[in-house]
Amino acid sequence: MANEVSGKYLEFQNKPLVREGDTICYGDMNEKCILIMEILSYKDVDGKKLPDKIMIQIIDSKNPNRIIRQGSYNGLHDAFGMGLIWLDQALQQA
Repeated sequence: MANEVSGKYLEFQNKPLVREGDTICYGDMNEKCILIMEILSYKDVDGKKLPDKIMIQIIDSKNPNRIIRQGSYNGLHDAFGMGLIWLDQALQQA
C-alpha cells in the first residue's frame, strides 16, 4: 500500500505520530482523515526553543488538498489537544 509508513515510528493511542521538520502528522492513513500540525513559530523558555504558534488541520487522508477543518493555537499541548478532539469528531462523521 502506498500510504504506509515503513520503519519504526512513535505511536500515540495506537496511531502513528510522525514529525518531519516543523510538520507533525498524526493518524492512520487507512482512516478517512488525519491531523496535521504545522509549527509556525517558536519561543525561548529557560534557554530552550519551544513551539509557540501552531496551525492545526484535519485533512482528507485520500486527498490531502481537501482541508476539513483548520485553526491555530498557542502551544503544542493546546494544539494537539484540540486536534485530537477535531480528529475524533471528523472520524465519527462517516
